[in-house]
Amino acid sequence: MKNVTLQTNITSLRGTVSIPGDKSISHRSIMFGALAEGETIISNFLAGADCLSTIACFRKLGVAIEEDGPLTRVFGGGMNGLVQPEQLLDVGNSGTTIRLMLGILAGRPFEATLAGDSSIAKRPMTRVVKPLRQMGAIVEGKNNGEFAPLTIRGGKLQGITYELPVASAQIKSAILLAGLQAEGETAVIEPTRTRDHTERMIVQFGGRVERDGNTIKVKGNQSFKAAHIDVPGDISSAAFFMVAAAITKDSEVKLVNVGLNPTRTGIIDCLKQMGANIEVEPVKSDGEPVGNIIVRSSSLKGIEISGELIPRLIDELPIIALLATQAEGETVIKDAAELKVKETNRIDTVAKELSSLGADITPTDDGLIINGGVTLHGGTVSSHGDHRIGMMLAVAGLIARSEMNLLDASAIEVSYPQFFEHLSELIHS
Repeated sequence: MKNVTLQTNITSLRGTVSIPGDKSISHRSIMFGALAEGETIISNFLAGADCLSTIACFRKLGVAIEEDGPLTRVFGGGMNGLVQPEQLLDVGNSGTTIRLMLGILAGRPFEATLAGDSSIAKRPMTRVVKPLRQMGAIVEGKNNGEFAPLTIRGGKLQGITYELPVASAQIKSAILLAGLQAEGETAVIEPTRTRDHTERMIVQFGGRVERDGNTIKVKGNQSFKAAHIDVPGDISSAAFFMVAAAITKDSEVKLVNVGLNPTRTGIIDCLKQMGANIEVEPVKSDGEPVGNIIVRSSSLKGIEISGELIPRLIDELPIIALLATQAEGETVIKDAAELKVKETNRIDTVAKELSSLGADITPTDDGLIINGGVTLHGGTVSSHGDHRIGMMLAVAGLIARSEMNLLDASAIEVSYPQFFEHLSELIHS
Protein backbone atom coordinates (compact mmCIF):
# COMPACT_ATOMS: atom_id res chain seq x y z
CA MET A 1 0.00 0.00 0.00
CA LYS A 2 1.34 3.44 -0.99
CA ASN A 3 -0.01 6.72 0.38
CA VAL A 4 0.48 9.97 -1.53
CA THR A 5 0.25 13.64 -0.55
CA LEU A 6 -1.43 15.31 -3.52
CA GLN A 7 -0.59 18.68 -5.03
CA THR A 8 -3.60 20.92 -4.47
CA ASN A 9 -4.97 24.30 -5.56
CA ILE A 10 -3.22 24.06 -8.93
CA THR A 11 -2.92 27.19 -11.10
CA SER A 12 -3.24 25.42 -14.47
CA LEU A 13 -2.64 22.24 -16.45
CA ARG A 14 -0.84 22.49 -19.77
CA GLY A 15 0.82 19.99 -22.06
CA THR A 16 0.44 16.76 -24.01
CA VAL A 17 -0.05 13.23 -22.72
CA SER A 18 0.43 10.02 -24.69
CA ILE A 19 -2.15 7.77 -23.07
CA PRO A 20 -1.03 4.18 -22.29
CA GLY A 21 -2.64 1.25 -24.06
CA ASP A 22 -6.30 0.37 -23.69
CA LYS A 23 -6.82 -2.15 -20.89
CA SER A 24 -9.73 -3.97 -22.53
CA ILE A 25 -7.91 -4.35 -25.84
CA SER A 26 -4.63 -5.35 -24.16
CA HIS A 27 -6.37 -8.20 -22.31
CA ARG A 28 -8.02 -9.45 -25.49
CA SER A 29 -4.87 -9.18 -27.60
CA ILE A 30 -3.13 -11.66 -25.28
CA MET A 31 -6.15 -13.97 -25.22
CA PHE A 32 -6.65 -14.09 -28.97
CA GLY A 33 -2.91 -14.28 -29.57
CA ALA A 34 -2.83 -17.35 -27.33
CA LEU A 35 -5.71 -18.98 -29.23
CA ALA A 36 -4.28 -18.19 -32.67
CA GLU A 37 -1.71 -20.09 -34.70
CA GLY A 38 1.65 -18.35 -34.90
CA GLU A 39 3.35 -15.26 -33.49
CA THR A 40 1.13 -12.33 -32.56
CA ILE A 41 2.93 -9.00 -32.11
CA ILE A 42 1.33 -6.40 -29.84
CA SER A 43 2.51 -2.80 -29.66
CA ASN A 44 1.53 -0.33 -26.90
CA PHE A 45 0.40 -3.17 -24.63
CA LEU A 46 -0.68 -1.90 -21.21
CA ALA A 47 1.77 -3.33 -18.70
CA GLY A 48 -0.54 -2.65 -15.76
CA ALA A 49 -1.20 -5.16 -13.01
CA ASP A 50 -4.50 -6.39 -14.49
CA CYS A 51 -3.10 -7.14 -17.94
CA LEU A 52 0.01 -8.74 -16.44
CA SER A 53 -2.34 -11.10 -14.58
CA THR A 54 -3.72 -12.18 -17.96
CA ILE A 55 -0.19 -12.87 -19.23
CA ALA A 56 0.64 -14.89 -16.12
CA CYS A 57 -2.49 -17.03 -16.50
CA PHE A 58 -1.76 -17.89 -20.12
CA ARG A 59 1.82 -18.79 -19.34
CA LYS A 60 0.43 -21.32 -16.85
CA LEU A 61 -1.69 -22.65 -19.72
CA GLY A 62 1.46 -23.35 -21.72
CA VAL A 63 1.61 -20.23 -23.91
CA ALA A 64 4.99 -18.59 -24.51
CA ILE A 65 4.77 -14.80 -24.12
CA GLU A 66 7.77 -12.47 -24.44
CA GLU A 67 7.94 -8.82 -23.41
CA ASP A 68 10.37 -7.43 -25.96
CA GLY A 69 10.90 -3.72 -25.25
CA PRO A 70 7.93 -1.84 -26.72
CA LEU A 71 6.52 -5.05 -28.20
CA THR A 72 4.79 -8.04 -26.62
CA ARG A 73 5.00 -11.32 -28.52
CA VAL A 74 2.53 -14.17 -28.06
CA PHE A 75 3.39 -17.55 -29.55
CA GLY A 76 0.02 -19.20 -29.97
CA GLY A 77 -0.62 -22.84 -30.69
CA GLY A 78 -4.27 -22.54 -31.66
CA MET A 79 -7.32 -23.52 -29.63
CA ASN A 80 -5.85 -26.94 -28.93
CA GLY A 81 -2.52 -25.50 -27.83
CA LEU A 82 -3.64 -24.73 -24.28
CA VAL A 83 -2.64 -27.29 -21.67
CA GLN A 84 -4.05 -28.13 -18.26
CA PRO A 85 -2.42 -25.82 -15.70
CA GLU A 86 -0.52 -27.40 -12.85
CA GLN A 87 -1.22 -24.38 -10.62
CA LEU A 88 -4.18 -22.18 -9.74
CA LEU A 89 -4.79 -19.38 -12.25
CA ASP A 90 -4.48 -16.15 -10.24
CA VAL A 91 -6.34 -13.27 -11.92
CA GLY A 92 -5.31 -10.71 -9.28
CA ASN A 93 -7.78 -7.80 -9.31
CA SER A 94 -8.96 -8.34 -12.89
CA GLY A 95 -12.64 -9.01 -13.51
CA THR A 96 -11.99 -9.04 -17.27
CA THR A 97 -9.41 -11.81 -16.88
CA ILE A 98 -11.55 -14.15 -14.80
CA ARG A 99 -14.78 -13.72 -16.78
CA LEU A 100 -13.27 -13.96 -20.26
CA MET A 101 -11.00 -16.84 -19.26
CA LEU A 102 -14.02 -18.76 -18.03
CA GLY A 103 -15.40 -18.49 -21.56
CA ILE A 104 -12.14 -19.72 -23.07
CA LEU A 105 -11.70 -22.58 -20.60
CA ALA A 106 -15.32 -23.67 -21.04
CA GLY A 107 -14.31 -25.15 -24.38
CA ARG A 108 -11.11 -26.84 -23.24
CA PRO A 109 -11.18 -30.53 -22.25
CA PHE A 110 -9.44 -30.18 -18.90
CA GLU A 111 -9.92 -28.78 -15.41
CA ALA A 112 -8.65 -25.43 -14.15
CA THR A 113 -9.23 -23.33 -11.04
CA LEU A 114 -9.36 -19.53 -11.10
CA ALA A 115 -9.13 -17.16 -8.14
CA GLY A 116 -8.11 -13.58 -7.41
CA ASP A 117 -7.75 -11.02 -4.67
CA SER A 118 -10.31 -10.10 -1.99
CA SER A 119 -12.15 -7.80 -4.41
CA ILE A 120 -12.55 -10.54 -7.04
CA ALA A 121 -13.84 -12.89 -4.32
CA LYS A 122 -16.82 -10.53 -3.84
CA ARG A 123 -17.71 -9.95 -7.50
CA PRO A 124 -20.73 -11.80 -8.97
CA MET A 125 -19.85 -14.67 -11.31
CA THR A 126 -23.23 -16.39 -11.75
CA ARG A 127 -23.98 -14.03 -14.63
CA VAL A 128 -21.14 -15.76 -16.54
CA VAL A 129 -21.38 -19.23 -15.00
CA LYS A 130 -25.07 -19.67 -15.84
CA PRO A 131 -24.79 -19.43 -19.66
CA LEU A 132 -21.56 -21.47 -19.70
CA ARG A 133 -23.32 -24.24 -17.79
CA GLN A 134 -26.15 -24.09 -20.32
CA MET A 135 -23.56 -24.68 -23.03
CA GLY A 136 -22.25 -27.77 -21.24
CA ALA A 137 -19.35 -26.60 -19.05
CA ILE A 138 -19.11 -27.83 -15.47
CA VAL A 139 -18.38 -24.98 -13.07
CA GLU A 140 -18.10 -25.28 -9.30
CA GLY A 141 -17.42 -22.62 -6.73
CA LYS A 142 -18.51 -20.82 -3.60
CA ASN A 143 -22.28 -20.39 -3.29
CA ASN A 144 -22.91 -22.68 -6.28
CA GLY A 145 -20.56 -20.70 -8.49
CA GLU A 146 -21.61 -17.22 -7.42
CA PHE A 147 -18.12 -16.33 -6.20
CA ALA A 148 -14.49 -17.26 -6.90
CA PRO A 149 -12.49 -19.45 -6.51
CA LEU A 150 -14.10 -21.28 -9.43
CA THR A 151 -13.16 -24.66 -10.88
CA ILE A 152 -14.19 -25.26 -14.48
CA ARG A 153 -14.17 -28.48 -16.52
CA GLY A 154 -14.79 -27.72 -20.17
CA GLY A 155 -15.22 -29.34 -23.56
CA LYS A 156 -18.09 -30.56 -25.78
CA LEU A 157 -20.05 -27.31 -25.76
CA GLN A 158 -23.31 -26.70 -27.60
CA GLY A 159 -24.21 -23.31 -29.02
CA ILE A 160 -27.06 -21.42 -27.35
CA THR A 161 -29.08 -18.24 -27.77
CA TYR A 162 -28.72 -16.15 -24.65
CA GLU A 163 -30.34 -12.86 -23.69
CA LEU A 164 -28.13 -10.87 -21.34
CA PRO A 165 -29.87 -9.83 -18.09
CA VAL A 166 -27.59 -6.76 -17.89
CA ALA A 167 -25.58 -4.84 -20.46
CA SER A 168 -22.09 -6.28 -19.92
CA ALA A 169 -19.25 -6.65 -22.40
CA GLN A 170 -17.58 -9.14 -20.08
CA ILE A 171 -20.54 -11.54 -20.03
CA LYS A 172 -21.06 -11.14 -23.78
CA SER A 173 -17.38 -11.80 -24.46
CA ALA A 174 -17.26 -14.90 -22.25
CA ILE A 175 -20.21 -16.43 -24.10
CA LEU A 176 -18.77 -15.56 -27.52
CA LEU A 177 -15.38 -17.06 -26.60
CA ALA A 178 -17.13 -20.26 -25.55
CA GLY A 179 -19.32 -20.16 -28.65
CA LEU A 180 -16.27 -20.05 -30.92
CA GLN A 181 -15.45 -23.54 -29.59
CA ALA A 182 -19.00 -24.97 -29.51
CA GLU A 183 -21.01 -27.10 -31.90
CA GLY A 184 -23.44 -25.00 -33.93
CA GLU A 185 -24.18 -21.31 -33.57
CA THR A 186 -24.15 -19.14 -30.47
CA ALA A 187 -26.16 -15.91 -30.30
CA VAL A 188 -25.95 -13.22 -27.61
CA ILE A 189 -28.71 -10.63 -27.34
CA GLU A 190 -27.74 -7.38 -25.59
CA PRO A 191 -30.28 -5.09 -23.88
CA THR A 192 -28.09 -2.16 -24.94
CA ARG A 193 -25.00 -2.18 -27.12
CA THR A 194 -21.77 -2.58 -25.11
CA ARG A 195 -18.10 -2.22 -26.04
CA ASP A 196 -17.33 -4.40 -29.05
CA HIS A 197 -13.59 -5.04 -28.75
CA THR A 198 -14.11 -8.82 -28.71
CA GLU A 199 -16.12 -8.78 -31.93
CA ARG A 200 -13.56 -6.58 -33.65
CA MET A 201 -10.72 -8.81 -32.50
CA ILE A 202 -12.42 -11.96 -33.78
CA VAL A 203 -12.28 -10.38 -37.23
CA GLN A 204 -8.70 -9.10 -36.82
CA PHE A 205 -7.56 -12.67 -36.09
CA GLY A 206 -9.35 -14.07 -39.13
CA GLY A 207 -12.58 -15.24 -37.52
CA ARG A 208 -16.21 -14.55 -38.37
CA VAL A 209 -18.88 -12.78 -36.35
CA GLU A 210 -22.26 -11.36 -37.32
CA ARG A 211 -24.27 -8.52 -35.78
CA ASP A 212 -27.96 -7.87 -36.40
CA GLY A 213 -29.12 -5.00 -34.22
CA ASN A 214 -28.32 -6.01 -30.65
CA THR A 215 -27.79 -9.68 -31.52
CA ILE A 216 -24.26 -11.02 -32.06
CA LYS A 217 -23.72 -14.48 -33.58
CA VAL A 218 -20.68 -16.72 -33.93
CA LYS A 219 -20.33 -20.20 -35.37
CA GLY A 220 -18.33 -22.80 -33.49
CA ASN A 221 -15.10 -24.63 -34.29
CA GLN A 222 -13.42 -21.51 -35.66
CA SER A 223 -9.67 -21.12 -35.84
CA PHE A 224 -7.52 -18.00 -35.71
CA LYS A 225 -4.30 -16.80 -37.29
CA ALA A 226 -1.72 -14.59 -35.58
CA ALA A 227 -2.05 -10.83 -36.09
CA HIS A 228 -0.26 -7.55 -35.40
CA ILE A 229 -2.24 -5.50 -32.88
CA ASP A 230 -1.50 -1.82 -32.25
CA VAL A 231 -3.30 -1.01 -29.00
CA PRO A 232 -4.71 2.55 -28.93
CA GLY A 233 -4.60 4.71 -25.81
CA ASP A 234 -7.27 3.89 -23.25
CA ILE A 235 -10.13 6.40 -23.34
CA SER A 236 -11.06 5.40 -19.78
CA SER A 237 -7.62 6.54 -18.65
CA ALA A 238 -7.77 9.64 -20.85
CA ALA A 239 -11.05 10.60 -19.16
CA PHE A 240 -9.24 11.63 -15.97
CA PHE A 241 -7.15 14.19 -17.85
CA MET A 242 -10.17 15.38 -19.86
CA VAL A 243 -12.01 16.18 -16.64
CA ALA A 244 -8.88 17.58 -14.99
CA ALA A 245 -8.44 20.11 -17.82
CA ALA A 246 -12.13 21.02 -17.88
CA ILE A 247 -12.33 21.81 -14.14
CA THR A 248 -8.91 23.41 -13.58
CA LYS A 249 -8.59 27.09 -14.45
CA ASP A 250 -6.40 28.31 -17.33
CA SER A 251 -5.83 24.78 -18.64
CA GLU A 252 -5.31 23.17 -22.04
CA VAL A 253 -4.39 19.49 -22.34
CA LYS A 254 -3.90 17.43 -25.50
CA LEU A 255 -4.28 13.64 -25.29
CA VAL A 256 -2.78 11.74 -28.21
CA ASN A 257 -3.45 8.30 -29.70
CA VAL A 258 -6.71 7.75 -27.82
CA GLY A 259 -9.10 4.97 -28.86
CA LEU A 260 -12.36 6.38 -30.24
CA ASN A 261 -14.40 3.20 -30.49
CA PRO A 262 -18.01 4.50 -30.60
CA THR A 263 -19.04 2.01 -27.91
CA ARG A 264 -16.57 3.75 -25.55
CA THR A 265 -16.92 7.47 -26.35
CA GLY A 266 -19.78 8.23 -23.97
CA ILE A 267 -17.39 10.37 -21.89
CA ILE A 268 -16.87 12.69 -24.87
CA ASP A 269 -20.62 12.97 -25.47
CA CYS A 270 -21.16 13.67 -21.77
CA LEU A 271 -18.52 16.41 -21.67
CA LYS A 272 -20.03 18.06 -24.75
CA GLN A 273 -23.54 17.94 -23.25
CA MET A 274 -22.21 19.59 -20.10
CA GLY A 275 -20.67 22.38 -22.16
CA ALA A 276 -17.01 21.42 -22.06
CA ASN A 277 -14.54 23.03 -24.43
CA ILE A 278 -13.39 19.85 -26.21
CA GLU A 279 -12.06 19.04 -29.69
CA VAL A 280 -11.54 15.62 -31.26
CA GLU A 281 -9.08 15.12 -34.13
CA PRO A 282 -9.47 11.69 -35.80
CA VAL A 283 -6.22 10.01 -36.86
CA LYS A 284 -5.97 7.40 -39.64
CA SER A 285 -5.73 3.88 -38.24
CA ASP A 286 -5.90 0.34 -39.63
CA GLY A 287 -7.53 -1.10 -36.50
CA GLU A 288 -9.73 0.53 -33.88
CA PRO A 289 -10.61 4.20 -34.51
CA VAL A 290 -8.06 6.54 -32.94
CA GLY A 291 -7.68 10.27 -32.45
CA ASN A 292 -6.32 13.17 -30.43
CA ILE A 293 -8.46 14.98 -27.86
CA ILE A 294 -7.93 18.59 -26.72
CA VAL A 295 -9.73 19.87 -23.62
CA ARG A 296 -9.62 23.38 -22.16
CA SER A 297 -10.99 24.97 -18.99
CA SER A 298 -14.75 25.04 -19.26
CA SER A 299 -17.97 26.46 -17.84
CA LEU A 300 -20.10 23.42 -17.14
CA LYS A 301 -23.79 22.75 -16.54
CA GLY A 302 -25.52 19.81 -14.88
CA ILE A 303 -27.36 17.20 -16.98
CA GLU A 304 -29.08 13.82 -16.65
CA ILE A 305 -26.92 10.81 -17.56
CA SER A 306 -28.96 7.65 -18.11
CA GLY A 307 -30.24 4.99 -20.48
CA GLU A 308 -28.19 3.83 -23.45
CA LEU A 309 -25.38 6.27 -22.62
CA ILE A 310 -24.51 4.41 -19.39
CA PRO A 311 -22.77 1.32 -20.92
CA ARG A 312 -20.67 3.69 -23.06
CA LEU A 313 -19.20 5.43 -20.00
CA ILE A 314 -19.71 3.00 -17.11
CA ASP A 315 -16.02 3.06 -16.12
CA GLU A 316 -15.89 6.85 -16.32
CA LEU A 317 -18.79 7.56 -13.95
CA PRO A 318 -16.57 8.15 -10.89
CA ILE A 319 -14.67 10.94 -12.65
CA ILE A 320 -17.91 12.26 -14.16
CA ALA A 321 -19.24 12.57 -10.61
CA LEU A 322 -16.28 14.81 -9.78
CA LEU A 323 -16.91 16.80 -12.97
CA ALA A 324 -20.52 17.31 -11.86
CA THR A 325 -19.42 18.86 -8.55
CA GLN A 326 -17.96 21.74 -10.59
CA ALA A 327 -20.94 22.18 -12.94
CA GLU A 328 -23.73 24.68 -12.47
CA GLY A 329 -26.94 23.05 -11.26
CA GLU A 330 -27.88 19.42 -10.66
CA THR A 331 -26.49 16.32 -12.36
CA VAL A 332 -28.44 13.06 -12.06
CA ILE A 333 -26.83 9.71 -12.88
CA LYS A 334 -29.39 6.90 -13.32
CA ASP A 335 -29.53 3.29 -14.62
CA ALA A 336 -26.01 2.63 -13.30
CA ALA A 337 -26.62 -0.14 -10.74
CA GLU A 338 -23.66 -2.01 -12.30
CA LEU A 339 -21.41 0.39 -10.41
CA LYS A 340 -22.23 -1.58 -7.27
CA VAL A 341 -20.37 -4.67 -8.51
CA LYS A 342 -17.14 -3.13 -9.77
CA GLU A 343 -13.85 -3.21 -7.83
CA THR A 344 -15.83 -1.48 -5.08
CA ASN A 345 -19.44 -0.41 -4.76
CA ARG A 346 -18.60 2.69 -6.73
CA ILE A 347 -21.92 4.42 -6.02
CA ASP A 348 -21.39 4.42 -2.28
CA THR A 349 -17.62 4.88 -2.43
CA VAL A 350 -17.77 7.91 -4.77
CA ALA A 351 -20.47 9.52 -2.62
CA LYS A 352 -18.55 8.90 0.61
CA GLU A 353 -15.18 10.16 -0.59
CA LEU A 354 -16.42 13.24 -2.45
CA SER A 355 -18.74 14.15 0.42
CA SER A 356 -15.74 14.09 2.75
CA LEU A 357 -14.21 16.81 0.55
CA GLY A 358 -17.32 19.00 0.71
CA ALA A 359 -19.30 17.80 -2.31
CA ASP A 360 -23.12 17.82 -2.23
CA ILE A 361 -23.71 14.28 -3.49
CA THR A 362 -26.40 11.72 -2.68
CA PRO A 363 -26.25 8.01 -3.60
CA THR A 364 -29.37 6.31 -5.01
CA ASP A 365 -30.18 2.69 -5.82
CA ASP A 366 -28.86 3.08 -9.37
CA GLY A 367 -26.73 6.20 -9.40
CA LEU A 368 -25.99 9.58 -7.86
CA ILE A 369 -27.52 13.03 -7.49
CA ILE A 370 -24.90 15.79 -7.49
CA ASN A 371 -25.46 19.49 -6.83
CA GLY A 372 -22.64 21.38 -8.47
CA GLY A 373 -20.79 24.63 -7.99
CA VAL A 374 -19.07 23.59 -4.75
CA THR A 375 -15.58 24.34 -3.50
CA LEU A 376 -13.73 21.21 -2.42
CA HIS A 377 -11.53 21.30 0.66
CA GLY A 378 -8.74 18.88 1.48
CA GLY A 379 -8.48 15.95 3.84
CA THR A 380 -7.57 12.29 3.87
CA VAL A 381 -9.26 10.08 1.29
CA SER A 382 -8.86 6.48 0.13
CA SER A 383 -8.97 4.60 -3.15
CA HIS A 384 -10.45 1.60 -1.27
CA GLY A 385 -8.24 -0.51 -3.55
CA ASP A 386 -10.08 0.74 -6.66
CA HIS A 387 -7.88 2.26 -9.37
CA ARG A 388 -10.58 4.50 -10.82
CA ILE A 389 -11.57 5.87 -7.42
CA GLY A 390 -7.89 6.58 -6.75
CA MET A 391 -7.39 8.51 -9.99
CA MET A 392 -10.65 10.43 -9.49
CA LEU A 393 -9.50 11.57 -6.04
CA ALA A 394 -6.08 12.55 -7.38
CA VAL A 395 -7.83 14.81 -9.92
CA ALA A 396 -10.04 16.21 -7.13
CA GLY A 397 -6.85 17.24 -5.38
CA LEU A 398 -6.02 19.62 -8.24
CA ILE A 399 -8.90 21.91 -7.26
CA ALA A 400 -8.98 21.26 -3.50
CA ARG A 401 -8.23 24.32 -1.35
CA SER A 402 -6.04 22.55 1.20
CA GLU A 403 -3.76 19.53 1.53
CA MET A 404 -5.07 16.11 0.49
CA ASN A 405 -3.67 12.71 1.38
CA LEU A 406 -4.62 9.71 -0.76
CA LEU A 407 -4.45 6.33 0.94
CA ASP A 408 -3.72 3.17 -1.09
CA ALA A 409 -2.66 5.12 -4.16
CA SER A 410 -0.87 2.01 -5.43
CA ALA A 411 -4.25 0.69 -6.63
CA ILE A 412 -3.86 3.05 -9.60
CA GLU A 413 -1.09 0.81 -10.98
CA VAL A 414 -3.77 -1.70 -12.04
CA SER A 415 -4.56 0.35 -15.14
CA TYR A 416 -2.20 3.36 -15.25
CA PRO A 417 1.27 2.84 -13.74
CA GLN A 418 2.53 6.22 -15.05
CA PHE A 419 -0.49 8.23 -13.87
CA PHE A 420 1.21 10.43 -11.27
CA GLU A 421 4.22 11.00 -13.53
CA HIS A 422 1.98 12.17 -16.39
CA LEU A 423 -0.12 14.31 -14.07
CA SER A 424 2.91 16.09 -12.57
CA GLU A 425 4.21 16.91 -16.06
CA LEU A 426 1.03 18.90 -16.75
CA ILE A 427 0.95 20.90 -13.52
CA HIS A 428 1.85 24.59 -13.60
CA SER A 429 1.74 26.18 -10.20
